[in-house]
Amino acid sequence: MLTKLLPVLALVLATPALAADPAKGESDFKKCKSCHSITAPDGTDIQKGGKTGPNLFGVVGRAVASSPDFKYGEGMLEVNATGTVWDEALLAAYLADPTAWVKATTADDAAKSKMSFKLPKAEDAANMAAYLASIK
Repeated sequence: MLTKLLPVLALVLATPALAADPAKGESDFKKCKSCHSITAPDGTDIQKGGKTGPNLFGVVGRAVASSPDFKYGEGMLEVNATGTVWDEALLAAYLADPTAWVKATTADDAAKSKMSFKLPKAEDAANMAAYLASIK
């Protein structure tokens, strides 16, 4: 299975070399609003959105699958158990293909991500990751 994912992972791991544009990521966040919001700890809405997915405030620097108000799937909980922390490169890789990332990270062909939305263009995934990293 990992062999199937190597081309995807190679493309996404090259993402940090791209000049990521947080402003483009912010503009593209409208694609994410149906499921995610960005709400500061004091309750300030940075991006109003849905509650289907976890709040993305401070996601970069936070442990994977650690938002207390969200029920994660088994695959993401497996990743959480490893102590993995989101950084821009990991987040960009996840955004490119969430289920492929979970499968590769857990080495479990049956592992899945609840998130089915993808940003398959490396530039779009890098821009979104850069935008989310800018929100602290």
